[in-house]
Amino acid sequence: MKDNHPNTNEIILDIKNMKKYYPVYKGLFKKVENHVKAVDDVSLFVRRGETLGLVGESGCGKTTLGKCIVRLQSPTSGEMRYRFDNGDMRDILTLDKQESFSVHKKIQIVFQDPYSSLNPVKTIYDSFEEPLRIHGMGSKAQRKEIIVQLLESVNLRADYMYRYPHEFSGGQRQRICIARALCIRPELMVCDEPVSALDVSIQAQVLNLMKDLQQQMNLTYIFIAHDLSVVEYMSDRIAVMYLGQVVELASSDSLYYSPRHPYTEALLSAVPIPELDKKKERIVLKGDVPSPIDPPQGCRFHPRCEKCQAICRVEAPVLRRVAGTEDHFVACHLVDTLPIELTLQ
Repeated sequence: MKDNHPNTNEIILDIKNMKKYYPVYKGLFKKVENHVKAVDDVSLFVRRGETLGLVGESGCGKTTLGKCIVRLQSPTSGEMRYRFDNGDMRDILTLDKQESFSVHKKIQIVFQDPYSSLNPVKTIYDSFEEPLRIHGMGSKAQRKEIIVQLLESVNLRADYMYRYPHEFSGGQRQRICIARALCIRPELMVCDEPVSALDVSIQAQVLNLMKDLQQQMNLTYIFIAHDLSVVEYMSDRIAVMYLGQVVELASSDSLYYSPRHPYTEALLSAVPIPELDKKKERIVLKGDVPSPIDPPQGCRFHPRCEKCQAICRVEAPVLRRVAGTEDHFVACHLVDTLPIELTLQ
């Protein structure tokens, strides 16, 4: 069992029916012929202090969803309500420029590649000082003290602030990127494959550091990764995405020990077991992932599902609560579900 359960059941972020479509142009006059449905009708909520994992194959839309949350991409449609300091939940997609600026301070992102996340011509001090100055956080001397504290919080010396990014190793750079994301005191951090570019020996150090910082600063994480072992270690709840949609959502323990969706079962069958006397039957999916430009009718997973039935080909399943559970949701016709869709309760 995990020891990083959320400190409260308070909802900090609530996403409803979010879509992100990219137009596909054709011809001399660049007429819109179709759309790439990168994120298609996703609904999720995140509790304060928890870690919500997002997993799925490459191209499933998890990174695009993360970019929409931090507003690096503008969603095509949907709602994204955030809890403000006064307790009100407001749709941040409808805020004016000044109000949106204040929200950007509360939601930050850590990118996958630490080598391209830092400006190579700026010292670490300059990279940290700029967002602090833009958000009006303290005097120049106070900002310098904040930078010192942040570097020390990620186990780096204070004098490193005068160095350039190329003078650091990959693990040090990623710790610097984490510290920079924390410099304006966010509440929610989207972590997009934060350790995938690091050596295995360094990954554990960075993950443990992130968990320690979460406890110390009451942070909320949305943790995007393709390494299922890493996601299990970090997450309280996990959402499994396939072709732009969430197909299963459950607590980490429930998902790993009792997966309900055939796609989730196939993903978990690929995770090696570190015990010689135990063997796991590998589920090899047939075919390729369908195009997000023209997804299959009905269940999007049915062309690759060995359990596919007639209803799967014509009717799209809805993410609903699994019978006999409290916090396990699945979008599958083959699972016994209750007529209860994902809500904040």
